[in-house]
Amino acid sequence: MKRALQLAKNGLGVTAPNPMVGAVIVLNNRIIGEGYTSAYGGPHAEVNAINSVKNKSDLIKATLYVTLEPCSHYGKTPPCADLIIKHNIPNVVIGTMDPHDKVKGKGIARLKNAGCNVTIGFLEEACLEHHKRFITFQQKQRPYIILKWAETMDGFIAPLPPKRDEEPKPYWISNTFSRQLVHKWRSEEQAILVGTNTVLEDNPKLNVRDWTGKSPIRVIIDRNLKIQGNYHIYDKSVKTIIFTEVEDASKQFADIDFETIDFSKNVPEQICRTLHKKNIISILIEGGAQTLQSFIDSNLWDEARIFTGQNTFGEGLKAPKSNGKLHETLKIDSDLLNIYKND
Repeated sequence: MKRALQLAKNGLGVTAPNPMVGAVIVLNNRIIGEGYTSAYGGPHAEVNAINSVKNKSDLIKATLYVTLEPCSHYGKTPPCADLIIKHNIPNVVIGTMDPHDKVKGKGIARLKNAGCNVTIGFLEEACLEHHKRFITFQQKQRPYIILKWAETMDGFIAPLPPKRDEEPKPYWISNTFSRQLVHKWRSEEQAILVGTNTVLEDNPKLNVRDWTGKSPIRVIIDRNLKIQGNYHIYDKSVKTIIFTEVEDASKQFADIDFETIDFSKNVPEQICRTLHKKNIISILIEGGAQTLQSFIDSNLWDEARIFTGQNTFGEGLKAPKSNGKLHETLKIDSDLLNIYKND
C-alpha cells in the first residue's frame, strides 16, 4: 500500500477532477504489476496495473492493493470493479472507501458479490490524507482550499505604496527557493485564486514557470471590473474565471468565463459553490490579505502555508490571521515555512 501511495502521487495535478489513485498487484510477496491514474479521461490506476502484468494468468492467484475503492459506474471509462472481476483477482485490499455518491461502497459490494476477498481500511489514515482533495470535494461540496502567503518577521504581507515601484510587480518577501516551491504547488492544484488588488498591484501571470507542470485555472475576484485588458490575466494563455457583479461582463472581454455573484452576501461561499459546479476539486489562494482573510473568516479553508522571510517593513499591510493547528514547520533556506491545518 505504501508503494501504491507513492505511485499515486504521479497523478498530482493531472487527474482532477478524478482522484489520483495508486494500485499494486502482488503474487507470492512479489510485485507483478503496478499503475496510477492517467490524466483525466484516461485509464484508472487498476486498469494500468492490470495491463502492466505480463502473464495475465497470474492474476487468478494475486492480491490487488489500491488506495481508493474501485469505481463501479461508467464515466469516461468502464467500471474498474468489473475489470477486477473479469480477471478473477481473488484478493483486493482497499485503503479507504470512495465517498462519491456513484461509488460509496458499491464497488466493494460488487467485488464481494463476485467472490472477492475484500479488506478495507488498510493504511487508511495515509490514504485519507493522500485523497484529501477528492474527499473534501465530495463530502463538503467545495474544492480543497489551500491558503498561501509570505509575511515579514514583523507580520506584514506587503509594504505601503511608497515602497513599491510605479509599475505593478511583486514585492518579494520570500526567497527564490520558496518561490520555486510555490510554482510546484501551482502545478499540483487545479486552480489558483487572487483578489482585485493583487492583480492591480502585482500584475501576476499566475502560471507555472519555475517548475514543470500544468498551469492552474486562474480565478479572479473583480467586483467592478477594475482590471483592464492589458493585465496578464487577460492574455488567454490559461483558462480564466472572473467573479464580478457586472452582469454584461462577457461583452467586454471574450474568451473569459465571467461569473456574476452577489457581493452583499458571503462571497467565499458563492465562489465555492460555483467552483464545485465546475468540477474544480482544489484551489490555491495566493492573495491578497483581504481575500485570504475572507476565506478564513468564513471557515472555508483546509491548509494555510505561510512563509516568513528575513526582512521587516516596520509598517504596511498586516498579514491575515488564522486559528489553524500547526501541522509542520520547514526551513526553506533563509525562510521559515509553517503549514497549518483547519482541523
